[in-house]
Amino acid sequence: MIQSASDIQKRSDEKRGVKPKTYKLPLQTIDRIELLASDTGVSQAAIIATAIDIYEQSLKRV
Repeated sequence: MIQSASDIQKRSDEKRGVKPKTYKLPLQTIDRIELLASDTGVSQAAIIATAIDIYEQSLKRV
């Protein structure tokens, strides 16, 4: 049975433990994420995940 590209991508995402998610962000925020990714060589997804981790840690300190 031939799988469609979307089925292959879905299985790959499940295997890696990731899920696509879409957010509407201010253009300035998007620009900052893109610039950080470009400057550091880190993916935009990794930058966002790291930012969430840092934010979560900051809440625990309060």
